[in-house]
Amino acid sequence: MAETPTSFSIKNWSQDDQPREKLLHKGKAALSDAELVAILVGSGSRNESAVELCKRILASANNNLTDLGKLPIKQLMKFKGIGEAKAITIAAAMELGRRRRSEEALEKDKIASSASVFELMQPILGELPHEEFWIIYLNNSNKVLQKSQLSKGGITGTLVDVRLVMKNAIELGAVGIILAHNHPSGTLKPSLADKQLTNKLKVAGESLDIKVLDHIIITEASYYSFADNQLL
Repeated sequence: MAETPTSFSIKNWSQDDQPREKLLHKGKAALSDAELVAILVGSGSRNESAVELCKRILASANNNLTDLGKLPIKQLMKFKGIGEAKAITIAAAMELGRRRRSEEALEKDKIASSASVFELMQPILGELPHEEFWIIYLNNSNKVLQKSQLSKGGITGTLVDVRLVMKNAIELGAVGIILAHNHPSGTLKPSLADKQLTNKLKVAGESLDIKVLDHIIITEASYYSFADNQLL
């Protein structure tokens, strides 16, 4: 008599293969990336477990969680066993991870170097397909008072409202600001517009005793610091 096919849902796996049980009894660190994503997915298909399905999804993202976070909903849904709800669940989890990294960087409070600015802003800017320009406002202990987006879509002097930057700095009681923007192309070389904009804000701040401490150009994997390269 032919054996009736059974579902590959987590509840029907052997005890050792159940990611939820493994997490409960062995801890989060004991699970692979695929097993963690499988918990989000819940089940695979008749012919493939959730873990195997998630291994394939991760492989399509170079086994890299950052790349997985970039996959559009529609691309995730191309995998058999991943409907819209599961795709949205994966995307939401990846976004929470990105935001957590940003918050953890902010919790460090103090900007001690250009590297700490990169840690703070890379989760926000590093993976964007377009340019954004941000200002980080600091007190006299170099602690972050606020970070805010100033422009989106391109970097030119005409897009930056210098008066708004300085108004915000005065209202926050900031004595220093750091400029940050991304280069989606991946190049770290500052453009003429980048340099002109930096100087424009630097000059505006001098009369108000608000110092431009750095300008960081951010890509997905690295950064360029104006201060580190003596451009300030």
